[in-house]
Amino acid sequence: MSAQPGWYPDPAGQPGMYRYWDGQQWAAEASPTPGGSGAPSDSGDSQGGGRSGPGLWIAIAVGALVIVLIAIFAIPRLGDVLGGDGTEVPPSQGDVCPPAPETPIPPDDQPGDGRVHGGGMSYPLLGSPWGAPEIETRMPFGAGVIGQIVTVEPNYAPGQSWVASVHIGRLVAGDGFYSPEAASEIVVRCILGSFYGDNEVTRSDQINEARTVEGHEAWLVETELSFDIENLRTTNETAIILIVAIDAESAGIFFASIPNTAPELLQPARDSMDAIRIEG
Repeated sequence: MSAQPGWYPDPAGQPGMYRYWDGQQWAAEASPTPGGSGAPSDSGDSQGGGRSGPGLWIAIAVGALVIVLIAIFAIPRLGDVLGGDGTEVPPSQGDVCPPAPETPIPPDDQPGDGRVHGGGMSYPLLGSPWGAPEIETRMPFGAGVIGQIVTVEPNYAPGQSWVASVHIGRLVAGDGFYSPEAASEIVVRCILGSFYGDNEVTRSDQINEARTVEGHEAWLVETELSFDIENLRTTNETAIILIVAIDAESAGIFFASIPNTAPELLQPARDSMDAIRIEG
């Protein structure tokens, strides 16, 4: 399913009600009948040219995640095919996961206080061998994601290197209709598609549980990912995904991936997660 214009079950949760998604935003009114008065009419006015601002991409990502979460809860036993129990994860995630925005959303201001800031959160800046903070644009449903990497296998394929990473940023997921637990499964699924492409990945969750971060509701998934990629010595890695409810209208995401060929980097990644602070 993709965020195409059309009628969908009301994301506000009203039983038997539908709301129109025009490709950018939800209609103000819900209707008991798809095709009812909630769909805005075409006035014939259009705006051409110019660049799409960050708000457009936020709206698209919000709509995509709303629709995906509706599908997850509306279709019985869909969770059985989402991995997490040692099953193979389908390589193609394009039907449910949003594309990376053409115009990346900038990360939070970095005040130079020895911490990396993103999504209303921060973690302590990691020293050598971790590199300087840099923007990451591939994070599904992520906005203003920033983090640090260590190159583990340089140039294992032409123009490609395998890295360990720690990232933090904002999770674009609407206005309070979901919980961190509800968002975690689809976000993890889309991360696999975004970061591992068409490679077959087997996922085995080690931790999948509720947490709190400075009193804020959170959900943690730590999973072992196994794969066999041509010319790559790394065959598995630990992925850590923490989703934190910052307030009623926003959430933050912490993501780390540590290859088995660099096990010494796993504890610093876990320590970074444990040292997250809520900012502002």
